[in-house]
Amino acid sequence: MGIMDAVILRLDALCSERGITNNKMCTNAAVPQSTINNSVNGKTKNMGIVTLKKLIDSFDMTITEFFDDDIFRNLEQEIK
Repeated sequence: MGIMDAVILRLDALCSERGITNNKMCTNAAVPQSTINNSVNGKTKNMGIVTLKKLIDSFDMTITEFFDDDIFRNLEQEIK
């Protein structure tokens, strides 16, 4: 699994834990829904750190808290 897949799974898990939809997360973060859709559908390979920070902020988390999850511990090497 690559980093982008892991980020999407982590965001989905946080939405599920908090009982909100991806749409509500985007609204809370002031990020267009199409940004998440493009990432999920593979149209965008890099969401962008500013966008990710806004999404993380919408969960009232720090970046460190977001990435402190097992899903990020054994990622594939991105450089091949």
